[in-house]
Amino acid sequence: RYDDAVASWKKVRDSYYSPDLNKLAELKIAEAQYLAENFDEAAASYTAFLKEHPRDERLAEVLYFLGMSYYKQMRSKDRDQTAAENALKVFRRLVADYPSDKRVEETGFLIQRCRNRLAEHEVYVGRFYLRTGHYQAAVNRLNGILEDFPNYYYRDEAFFYLGTAYLSLQQKKEAAATFNTLFDQFPSSQYIIESQKILEKNY
Repeated sequence: RYDDAVASWKKVRDSYYSPDLNKLAELKIAEAQYLAENFDEAAASYTAFLKEHPRDERLAEVLYFLGMSYYKQMRSKDRDQTAAENALKVFRRLVADYPSDKRVEETGFLIQRCRNRLAEHEVYVGRFYLRTGHYQAAVNRLNGILEDFPNYYYRDEAFFYLGTAYLSLQQKKEAAATFNTLFDQFPSSQYIIESQKILEKNY
């Protein structure tokens, strides 16, 4: 009965003038919103708590659940990635400000997942540019992925489409170098055979 819990804690917050009790009520409101999967409301409540109580001893916990509130709102790679960007920013702050917190190891995994989603989105955009004939834009986007997300798991896909984009621009030297990097770094990639066919056709 999360809605009832939120309403009750709001009464506590608004009826008493104890700073400690008011802060507890604010956290419980945010917690109930989070458990109810009202993640947008929970994020707003946790953000307000951070702003109003910047020195509270529970800030590591607040940052974790704020980050999770954004994380739970992450969308598929073909959609807006604001939630992933917000989650990444909050998780990085948690790790930087509270390196000894018990959640740091888990947060590290969450950071990588956020970065993977952002990289997936960039590949999606790069492929869109390639498909619609905006080859230089595709090159710029795909190169950016390789520079900004060096640990992205599916970098072989980015190399494949980058090489294809270079070929579309008649930049054969750059294309060959890109495909060779794909062969060297990802010899088991699903894109190897197709890349070899492309090279045989164009060289």
